[in-house]
Amino acid sequence: QVRLVESGGGLVQPGGSLRLSCAASGIDISRAYMTWYRQAPGKQREMVANTYAHSASTYADSVKGRFTISRDDSENTIYLQMRSLKFEDTGTYLCSAVYGAEYWGQGTQVTVSS
Repeated sequence: QVRLVESGGGLVQPGGSLRLSCAASGIDISRAYMTWYRQAPGKQREMVANTYAHSASTYADSVKGRFTISRDDSENTIYLQMRSLKFEDTGTYLCSAVYGAEYWGQGTQVTVSS
C-alpha cells in the first residue's frame, strides 16, 4: 500500500522560510515522478515543483528562485524548501507520486500571514 505523508507546514510571516517533507512508503521514489502541488482557497490546484530520477527539476514560474525541491532516496522522502514566502504562497501543499498510478498525500497547510 502506497502512503505519502506530508509535514512541515505552519504559520510563517512574509519573507520567512519553511521546509516541507513528504515521506513515502510502499513506493520507491527513485523510480517515481514526484510532484509538490498546492491548493489555495477558491483556486485551482497548481503544480509547484517536480522531480524525477536524474532529470532537471521543474518549477512554477511563481516560485522559481524561491523554492527548491530535493529528494533523499535513502530516506524515501522528498522535500520542498521554501524561502522568501509571500502571502500568495498560502495553501495546502500536497505531495504526489506517479509510478504506474498516481498517489496523493493528505497535505500540509502553509499560511503566510503577518
